[in-house]
Amino acid sequence: MAVNIQTSEQMSGRKYEVQATTPWWLPVLLGFLTAVGPISTDIYLPAFPAMVRSLHTSLSSVQMTLSIWFVGLAIGQLTVGPLSDRFGRRRPLIVGNAIFALASAVCAAAPDILTFSAARFVASIGASASLVIPTACVRDLVPDQRAGARMMSRLVMVMGVVPILAPMLGGIVVTFVSWRVIFWVSAVYGLLCVLLVTRMLPETLAEENRQRLPPIMLLARYFALLGHRGFLSHALISAFSTFLSFSYLTAASPIFINGFGFTPFQFSMLFGLFAVFMIGASQINGALVSRFDPHKILTVATSISVAGSLVLLGLAFWMGGHPAVTPGLSPIIVALIGAMLLTLSPTGVIYPNATMGALADHAHVAGTASALTGTMQYVFGAVAGILIGLLSALPHFSGGTPLPMAIGMAVGAFAMVMCLPLRPIRT
Repeated sequence: MAVNIQTSEQMSGRKYEVQATTPWWLPVLLGFLTAVGPISTDIYLPAFPAMVRSLHTSLSSVQMTLSIWFVGLAIGQLTVGPLSDRFGRRRPLIVGNAIFALASAVCAAAPDILTFSAARFVASIGASASLVIPTACVRDLVPDQRAGARMMSRLVMVMGVVPILAPMLGGIVVTFVSWRVIFWVSAVYGLLCVLLVTRMLPETLAEENRQRLPPIMLLARYFALLGHRGFLSHALISAFSTFLSFSYLTAASPIFINGFGFTPFQFSMLFGLFAVFMIGASQINGALVSRFDPHKILTVATSISVAGSLVLLGLAFWMGGHPAVTPGLSPIIVALIGAMLLTLSPTGVIYPNATMGALADHAHVAGTASALTGTMQYVFGAVAGILIGLLSALPHFSGGTPLPMAIGMAVGAFAMVMCLPLRPIRT
């Protein structure tokens, strides 16, 4: 597939372009950059109990740092998307990852939960560049929706490897050393991203395609996107998919560690299992979009997720307000894990198809459209985190019960299905 990409010579000031096929390593690099978000979310989940003790705070306060992280990602994406349409893709990526690295170092040294929360917010603003811009790069390079969905599936595979390793690393760190090492590792990851973008990433947005808009016009563009049926329907599906996933992310660590008696390392292994299934689904999607309509694939995937959420919700209500009576892999916990897999795995199909569906008709403002899509995802993720925190604080839902998580995941799954009829009819 021939595309226009700018060479390293052009980055150095020589003004010409070449026709080239997309190099095999480019999706790997974009996936590695996008993984800044998942690694920063997932790596410290096993550390929640240790952070409560170290920072002399409550579990709900530590859980709230996830919502703070999501809010910062939402705000940052609204800014960095238009900036990438104005200044190109590389410069905002470099600045964003540098901010992320510095703020992560502050998190590592934070003396209290207030300092930690503030540093996490700043880190999320920086990390938002790596969530928006790689998707816009895909849209720059691959205008066809099916081919874009295949390339996004490859990104999901790469960025999915990091969430498998991240919680395992976090579990090992918490077991043997301080949780603070986790954030020193995050700082190093950010610096590595700066180096890779500087040395390897080509500029995918040509100078003549860059947008120069005043703030009022930018606001009008956001409203225009929200008024576009194809964008809004797919962006909402993607956002509710994030609501589902973040309900799991926020609640899983206390449930399995405090409620079910898992060690941090055992929980990280389980977390890796979920990530493997989501990556597997994304790779199946890469093969399916070559043969089937992405809209039909999206319908089937969301239906499977709803079925899994119903089973999960039934198991959680059957357990009532108490976790499993026997720590370890009792039959009820195995069944619960199976239902979670059935609910979560389809998100590996839903995310690439919904994201590319939202961007399909907006090639000229791919950065802005990607930013608004990502903002909606993380706003919904923040709402999910707040909902889980509020439910977990209720007397009947405390003590490690999976009921708050199951409710949040079911809400996300059913909302996705309700958004399906909003999509425009494709001929």
